[in-house]
Parts: sequence; structure tokens; C-alpha cells
Amino acid sequence: MKRGILNSITRVRAVRMRTVAWNAIMAALAIALLAGPTASAARADEPMGVVKGTVNQALDVLRNKQAPLAQRQDQLRQIVAASFDFKEMARSALGYHWRQISPAQQDEFTKTFVAFIEDSYLSKLNEFTNQQVEFVTTKSLGQGYAQVNTDIVKPGSSEDATKLNFLLEQEGSTWKIYDVTVDAISIIANYRNQFNRVMNNKGYDTLISDLKSKQAALAASLGTH
Repeated sequence: MKRGILNSITRVRAVRMRTVAWNAIMAALAIALLAGPTASAARADEPMGVVKGTVNQALDVLRNKQAPLAQRQDQLRQIVAASFDFKEMARSALGYHWRQISPAQQDEFTKTFVAFIEDSYLSKLNEFTNQQVEFVTTKSLGQGYAQVNTDIVKPGSSEDATKLNFLLEQEGSTWKIYDVTVDAISIIANYRNQFNRVMNNKGYDTLISDLKSKQAALAASLGTH
């Protein structure tokens, strides 16, 4: 009985993660920083500065309600592409299966995964409400790695804040986001678990076909194709 309850809790938490994750990311990319002096002083070439700059730029786009939706979508793609290491996210999401596919398949998967991720968060554009993000702290995860911790809160709500943390890796003199956790659950790990099941049971062809179908459906809903 106890094991059944624990499994049920795990499934509920996984479902919550999938439904909340991109809403939370969209909020983090969409809303202004309730910042203290330390965050305000963050440089653009430091982890906090990278995340803060992405948020503030996205906020400007979202506030411009006069601009056509397609224009705002394109602007958000450019903003996020500058801060996220989508290639690393794609490689990590496929896990050890990455080494089992050809270079051509790696390129195909990366392009499809990036398009899917972008369209996933863009589909949340019109759901933006009045959530606010509080940037809490930056901590080192070792040489060349860092984590920016933030809280997503809704003013006037009694709901607990959503813990949204950005994981970054240093590439030369810049920092790139390679994963995001929602309430301590990694989005990339969540995708990896899903992709791993498909790869083990049905193989790459089924995985890429399913991912392309989902991405095409999202693109159609956005009117991008």
C-alpha cells in the first residue's frame, strides 16, 4: 500500500512538472525583476546578469501589446537563443543514446528538439499574467558552472512560490543556460526519462517522428507554418 501511494505521488508530481514547467519558464522570461542592489549590479557576462538580461528583454517584448503576435514570437526566439545552449540541452536530453546515433541524426534531433522547445514556451505567450520573479542568489557549481536561484510568485496569492533555478555553463567569456529546474525537478531530466523510454522500446525513428509531429502541431497552433 505504501509503495502504491509513493508511486501515485511521484506520478502526480511528474504531471505537475510537465504542466507547470514551461509556464514557469515563460514567467521567468517574461517578467520584471524584483531586485535588490546585488542583482541590479550584476554584469552581463556573469550568470545573474545573463538571466536578468534575458528576463528584462523578454519583458519589454511582452509589454508591447501593440506589436503583432508573430513579431513578438520572433523577438522572443532571438532573445532566448542568445542565452540558452540548446545544442547542449538536446545532447543532455538524449542521454547516453546520443552516442548511439549518427552525426546526421544528432543534427536532426537537435534542430527538432530546439524547435519543439521554442514553440513550447511561445505557446504560453498569451497566458502571461502578473506573476513576478524574485532573483534570490547565484551559487557556484564548480569551475565554469553556476546556478541562479529564483522564486516565481503571484502577488496577492497564498500559493507557495515556485522555485525556478537556472543552470549555466561558462563558454569562453560568456555564460549559457543549459537546464532549468522547477521545484528541484530538472526539465532536461524530465525529457530524458521520456526519450529514454521511447529509444529503448521503439528506437530513434519513432522518437524523432513523434517529436516532429508534436513540434508541427505546436507550430500550427502558433501559425508559424
